[in-house]
Amino acid sequence: MNVLLLGSGGREHALGWKIAASPLLTKLYAAPGNPGIGSEAELVKLDIAHHGAVAAFCREKKIDLVVVGPEGPLVAGIADDLRAENIRVFGPSKAAARLEGSKGFTKDLCARYNIPTAAYGRFGDLASAKAYVEKTGAPIVIKADGLAAGKGVTVAMTMAEAQAALDACFDGSFGAAGAEVVIEEFMTGEEASFFCLCDGTTALPFGTAQDHKRVGDGDVGPNTGGMGAYSPAPVMTPDMIERTMREIIEPTMRGMAASGAPFAGILFAGLMITENGPKLIEYNTRFGDPECQVLMMRLKDDLLVLLNAAVDGQLAHTSVRWRDEAALTVVMAARGYPGTPEKGSVIRGVEDAGGEGVEIFHAGTAINGGALVANGGRVLNVTATGATVGEAQARVYAALDRIDWPDGFCRRDIGWQAVAREQAG
Repeated sequence: MNVLLLGSGGREHALGWKIAASPLLTKLYAAPGNPGIGSEAELVKLDIAHHGAVAAFCREKKIDLVVVGPEGPLVAGIADDLRAENIRVFGPSKAAARLEGSKGFTKDLCARYNIPTAAYGRFGDLASAKAYVEKTGAPIVIKADGLAAGKGVTVAMTMAEAQAALDACFDGSFGAAGAEVVIEEFMTGEEASFFCLCDGTTALPFGTAQDHKRVGDGDVGPNTGGMGAYSPAPVMTPDMIERTMREIIEPTMRGMAASGAPFAGILFAGLMITENGPKLIEYNTRFGDPECQVLMMRLKDDLLVLLNAAVDGQLAHTSVRWRDEAALTVVMAARGYPGTPEKGSVIRGVEDAGGEGVEIFHAGTAINGGALVANGGRVLNVTATGATVGEAQARVYAALDRIDWPDGFCRRDIGWQAVAREQAG
């Protein structure tokens, strides 16, 4: 098969790494890719926002499958435009991608189908949003309705934080994404990421993970796109997975089909595991980043076979196998992230940092004058497997410490909850 992978981050490097291992693969292209993905695929200078150009490339290179990594093109309808040209694509339609593209759409779906989630309100102006917050009180959660690269959510512990978050949304800090806000009750519990491979009818459980959103050790500081993750998530027991499928995923699949937008692709449920069971925080309609990196390290089966089964509506006859090991990834970010990251600093030692059970996925890198340099906020994903989360964590930090990048930083406590559980026995 000739495969085109769209995207340029750590998620796409992990997908490319796994797809490249498939015996089904003839040729892998990636657009625009990054230097790490370039070791797995031929990089193509394509503007993936120009759907016609992507379709033309697919026809020229006889592409058998397009795998869409990031959410932006999905919300913009690239899957529809490619399918209209009879090009096979893994990823949901524009209508189905609203599950990520509009938090309000998802909350309304939850209300309609009795899917457990936080109580909420939707607001299109600052005055009514502030009045709701005044009435409800803090702690409270403020979310820009649209796509904001993982940064449009504020967990406001005080009224002042809530007011500031609303001001940021309505003064244009998140562009069009903040033109409407969703305000939610604050939920307590343990967060988990749950994935399902979907073909429009069947949802096949596809692994669990736990992400670390806050920028600093001890879960302090602003939210980011994710500073690290591990898999599996201990809180997602077989019973909790069964409840999540029955109470959240299956009603969502039925609801989307009934609305004329059946969901096909990867459905990523961000969950809060409360004392009353799982509740939906939000949906993403693509592989998580950096959760994808740990899932790919643990996946035993051929990813390309599974993606084809999803595209062809064959998931009812498909199963997924996982390695017994845990996997953990730590994000190395550029100074200034999650604000304005400093670009261009030289990174040395990446080639020497890998080893058995260790992979270093490029997220925001470039080559400048023959040197590897930082070219984004989240720059590298140092990833490893181990018999336990603690063992994977030790391998990751040992590898990370071999990388020479004075202008980078990371959290030093990724996986702390799982490691504490393991140590407690």
